[in-house]
Amino acid sequence: MAFVKFEQQGHVGIITIDRPDALNALNSQVLSDLDAVLERVEAEDEIYVVILTGAGRSFVAGADIGEMKGFTSSDGKKFGVRGGNVFLKLENLSKPVIAAVNGFALGGGCELAMACDIRLASEKAKFGQPEVGLGITPGFGGTQRLPRIVGVSKAMELILTARVIGAAEAKEIGLVSAVCPPEELMERAMELAQAICANAQIAVRESKRCIRMGMQTDIHTAAAFEAEAFGVTCGTADKDEGMGAFLEKRKEKHFLNR
Repeated sequence: MAFVKFEQQGHVGIITIDRPDALNALNSQVLSDLDAVLERVEAEDEIYVVILTGAGRSFVAGADIGEMKGFTSSDGKKFGVRGGNVFLKLENLSKPVIAAVNGFALGGGCELAMACDIRLASEKAKFGQPEVGLGITPGFGGTQRLPRIVGVSKAMELILTARVIGAAEAKEIGLVSAVCPPEELMERAMELAQAICANAQIAVRESKRCIRMGMQTDIHTAAAFEAEAFGVTCGTADKDEGMGAFLEKRKEKHFLNR
């Protein structure tokens, strides 16, 4: 891939947006590369968790303004649909995705981070949806995911003022779950990924599915999703191993992921 790199370390897949000369700005090629990598990750059974980060000093500084400058209304809608679909694929990936936000996460970059399941930030990270200052709206899900994550009032404030915030404020409002020194970011992300990898993966995937689906529906429908998932996991060999280890007071567990 020209602008998206992928490597696998054990059961962890690491996706890196690699266009540092443009601060990893999202253009049509980056979206296509990311789409292809997500297809690969979904199909690889030995990948349990994904870490998404950016090369250089930026996570993703936004969508490529140079490409968008000449857009007509029709072009803009097509680009928004394209990016939105790739981000939905990321959000709905069966494996958990950790965003390791190493620097600028503005516009499309903030939207990319929000499509991930867990967000960790470097102390140098910056977040924001500055689109209205450019005469446009967020186009890759910012108006939808930000209020779901931080609440309507705070999302309105950030989007309508185009204000950029630092990592500490991002943690304060719940946009990220942890902040750490830049040199520790990938280590912390890997530690979190390994902690997830150590658990029963059918249960991990079903839990993610329930959370994602439940956030889009009413509590009664969501409770039905959870009951179904609970039933699925109760029929697995992993349940037998996990509960057997608990009853036998064994710390070591050997999940078969089936």
